[in-house]
Amino acid sequence: MSNLRTATLRRETNETTVEVTLVVDGGGNASAATGIPFFDHMLEQLGKHAGFDLNVAATGDLEVDLHHTVEDVGIVVGSALKEALGAKTGVRRFADALVPLDEALVQVALDLSGRPFITYAVDPVAEWIGTFDPQLCEEFWRAFAFAVGMTLHIRSLEGVNGHHVIEASFKAVARALRDAVRIEGTGIPSTKGTL
Repeated sequence: MSNLRTATLRRETNETTVEVTLVVDGGGNASAATGIPFFDHMLEQLGKHAGFDLNVAATGDLEVDLHHTVEDVGIVVGSALKEALGAKTGVRRFADALVPLDEALVQVALDLSGRPFITYAVDPVAEWIGTFDPQLCEEFWRAFAFAVGMTLHIRSLEGVNGHHVIEASFKAVARALRDAVRIEGTGIPSTKGTL
């Protein structure tokens, strides 16, 4: 197995162009430029707290809606993580995190199973955060989880401030990923012999 777990991907459609570079065993150096400032901040939280070096650049039809850009970034970041992990030899595989941010508390559990599934039980946040529609977080996580091929459960346990709830969810996924991708063995962590 190569010691370098990294991927660089580009995806271009009539709606968006997304470029991602991801280094799993990085130093948490993250930058994002999508044209959506709050979303950029969340992507940087994801890279920083997962310990990934993550660079995301995206242009999209923001004049139509933010949906295409947010979803397509999820697809490409997830695809980059899947490529970087390869066969997932030796990874811990399962992980969870419980992350507070002031009054907000978010719980995440995930499995790098190869079987995409998501439960997103986050209290709806009615107000927009800057220029960002928080309903799009579920779209991002679904696109991400299905591109990686992972089971992902995100649940908000407490929270009133939308910014806090959403940020705690990104940090919780990041912390769980940091644990799940850690190398702790030499084989594939599955009785099937593949993930």
